[in-house]
Amino acid sequence: MKLLYAEDEISMSEAVVDILTYHKYIVDAVCDGEEALNYALAEQYDGIILDIMMPKKNGIEVLKTLRQKGVNTPVLLLTAKAEIEDRIAGLDMGADDYLPKPFAMGEFLARVRAMLRRKETFTPNIIKCGNISLNLQSYELSNGNQSFVLPKLEYQLMEILMLNQGIYLSSEDLLVKVWGYDTDAGLGTVWVYISYLRKRLTALNANVAIAAKRNVGYTLEVV
Repeated sequence: MKLLYAEDEISMSEAVVDILTYHKYIVDAVCDGEEALNYALAEQYDGIILDIMMPKKNGIEVLKTLRQKGVNTPVLLLTAKAEIEDRIAGLDMGADDYLPKPFAMGEFLARVRAMLRRKETFTPNIIKCGNISLNLQSYELSNGNQSFVLPKLEYQLMEILMLNQGIYLSSEDLLVKVWGYDTDAGLGTVWVYISYLRKRLTALNANVAIAAKRNVGYTLEVV
């Protein structure tokens, strides 16, 4: 499988290329959006990984131009600090998936594999678990008959849990992924928002629950 990877942070690019190469991918790495666009138009790739924040052209601009020119290669966007606005713009422009920074390499590789399996057939507007769904564009958490439009932080937390069903995420992981490295919020904030989401699920008569393991973390599971 041949991938195009666009990232302007050299150390990050080198680390990711090493991991991808180790897992038998062929990778062309570029460091700005203009170069990414040129490569994507000139070569045939199985998948494209674009960091949104790049010099010359950002990832959204590159993606928009590719789709306008009829390039349907699957695209995974890398977004900084889980910015919802970037995700929405990317999905609207035709991205197949996105992954917020910072990310674990295991999750990154899983997203790459999923992107390559989907090819041109999947647009991730809705995530499902049990009898509930989360709309990534409208922020609606729904059971099909009733829905809530989640506030930003509740949405981000719910999205992470739904994207990692069955995987336990620690309070520290969730704090970083939702509130960012430089937040002043404490771990108690995560507990509060977990409580909010549990009340939403109860109100929706959901057959899923946010399970907790002491000193391990939280996960979403069907009950």
